[in-house]
Amino acid sequence: MTKIIKLTSYVWKYIFKFTTKASYFLKFEILIRLVLKKFWRFILTNQNLIYKGILLVVCSFLIVYLFPKGAKFKYEFQKGKPWQYASLYAPFDFSIIKSPAELEAEKQAILDSQFPYYRADPTVYEAVKNSYASQFSNFFSLPASSKEYQDLYDFGLSLLEQTYLNGVLPPGFEQKGGVRVFLIKGNVESTVDQDQFIKIETLQENIDQRLQKTAYSNYSVAYYKLFFEIVLPNISLDEKFTSNAINQSLGDISPYRGLVQENSIIIKQGEVVEGEKFQMLISLREEFESQLWNELNYYWIIFGYAILVVLTFMSLILFINNYRPSIFEDNREITFIFLNMVGMIALTTIVVNFDVRFLYAVPICILPLILKTFFDPRLGLFTHVITVLNLGFVVPNSFEFVFLQMMVGIVTILSTTQLQNRANLFITVGRIVLVYLVGYIAFTITHEGGIGKIDFLVIGLFLLNGLLTLFAQPLIYLYERLFKLVSDVSLLELSDTNAKLLKELSDRAPGTFHHSLQVANLAETAANEIGANTLLVRVGALYHDIGKMNAPTYFSENQTGSVSPHEEMPPDQSAKIIINHVAEGIEMAKKFKLPDRIIDFIRTHHGNSWVYFFYKKAQELGEDVDEKDFRYPGPRPFSKETAILMMADAVEAASKSLREPTVDKIQQFVDSIVNKQIDEKQFNDCNITLSEIETVKKVLSKKLINIYHLRVEYPE
Repeated sequence: MTKIIKLTSYVWKYIFKFTTKASYFLKFEILIRLVLKKFWRFILTNQNLIYKGILLVVCSFLIVYLFPKGAKFKYEFQKGKPWQYASLYAPFDFSIIKSPAELEAEKQAILDSQFPYYRADPTVYEAVKNSYASQFSNFFSLPASSKEYQDLYDFGLSLLEQTYLNGVLPPGFEQKGGVRVFLIKGNVESTVDQDQFIKIETLQENIDQRLQKTAYSNYSVAYYKLFFEIVLPNISLDEKFTSNAINQSLGDISPYRGLVQENSIIIKQGEVVEGEKFQMLISLREEFESQLWNELNYYWIIFGYAILVVLTFMSLILFINNYRPSIFEDNREITFIFLNMVGMIALTTIVVNFDVRFLYAVPICILPLILKTFFDPRLGLFTHVITVLNLGFVVPNSFEFVFLQMMVGIVTILSTTQLQNRANLFITVGRIVLVYLVGYIAFTITHEGGIGKIDFLVIGLFLLNGLLTLFAQPLIYLYERLFKLVSDVSLLELSDTNAKLLKELSDRAPGTFHHSLQVANLAETAANEIGANTLLVRVGALYHDIGKMNAPTYFSENQTGSVSPHEEMPPDQSAKIIINHVAEGIEMAKKFKLPDRIIDFIRTHHGNSWVYFFYKKAQELGEDVDEKDFRYPGPRPFSKETAILMMADAVEAASKSLREPTVDKIQQFVDSIVNKQIDEKQFNDCNITLSEIETVKKVLSKKLINIYHLRVEYPE
């Protein structure tokens, strides 16, 4: 803000300056150039902050876009819980929404009472009559001209007409539902009983019954044989028409019942939210949100959502800035954290929109697991909390969801998840699933008053959630490649002394390799004492001197004889060779694609300290000394781990010069070396405290005493 004010005053000063000295076009051109120059300079000097601002705006926009397009009811309530607010009166008239159980009962009643639709095919009867005329003589051996033949023919024709009066069902047909059906003949619809249809299986019984009291009873067998040959089913179930009728009836079900009038009491303070009260509150919430979410209020509600989301992201940025400044300065790591948050919110929103029942299958705990692996538990938990708070706008029963996810997130962070031990991930996932199950059962008991209504589908989703959480390990591998981050698994691989680069160091510079091993042991022990990353500092120590491989004989630990190649070289050239091992180590590390966090140890293990021996030698020779030629390029250590390495490296290297070491001499020796580094302000850029530095000095002294097998001398 101060820079903007200064820029504005600067612009106005120039406006007045040129008012009387140039034409309007020239003044305008100069003003534009000045503004653009200042603006471009402002962008260059604040590009990191500008990038973070753009990232915050983009992520906030994406999350608000994913939010449900509806307003939020201002009261939170749960079934079976007391109403914690003042007595609530209806602010307007609204209808009561039927409960899912009521709607299901009405639907089932319609399905049970709905008659199926049958359709008669008129062409079948015409075809059967033609068959009757052509085959009648085959079954009745009478002269066709006789009166009896004609009477039998006419009677059989009437019998056939009665058979097809309602229709003939297919063989083996079974009616489902009630005994009444709708029969469609042409354009005429009528209601008939199922028993009024003729079945092929009961055809003989039907013919015998109709011929029983007639003069033609002796011909029942002949009629049956004839009808058995010619009768065809003409009735079929019209499934499409029946389905449309059922759907129309179901569509006519009203979702509402009853009316709550304005100013009538809905619920009193302290009353339990259940039964009719619960349904009235749900109805009021739906009506309230639908009335509020209109075109007039749309942008105001979006604006409110945006403020809330920006607040959550701002709190995360402030946390990182105050407590994780190294991460705040790294745009790549900030982008990684924000993208993971947005990705998790997007995944959960997609699942909720697809089917809200699968909400608890989303492996939200992958987020704190990954952030804990790459950064630290505190940042992982804080980011998880911010993500869950944003998801509270998306999911139903937000209190229950947020409570469960908070508890599970805490368990995830507190669990030991060092992924180099594969069993740890399975143990953590088991704890996650257990907390989910216990929390869900507890909520079910409070809502329903017992465990009888536990949904086993939800329990299955929690188990699926645990299985999906196991994908954290391949995700971590993928993120390492995409964002150039480093995890404990990668560090464990790099710590193998049979790795190609360390093997080459052992062959070409065995003294440096042995020195690196000693420094790794010292630094690892010290890091463990002050709570730093022990595996990271060990790997950094193993690789910090790889640049010495290019000229191993110029470093004392690799010299086998009593003659040093530096004795015949000018001090500035010797210093240059010594200093160059840092730059050459960085180049070699990049060639072998070591992670940036390991290269940081190579870059900072000498800070910007002096090559003191050759500096003093140059002064003794009376040469014109340029201090820059005898200083390491830096930077100084900027983390606890790199600071520990600087102390351990200096102490281990200098300890070789000790003659007749004693306990007191070693302690004074360590103090002098580390105090000199403090005096040179080598640790001013890292977050290590003086108390932690004292702890490191004690650890280094103790380790050196053990190396030299010394004991404290007791008085006689």
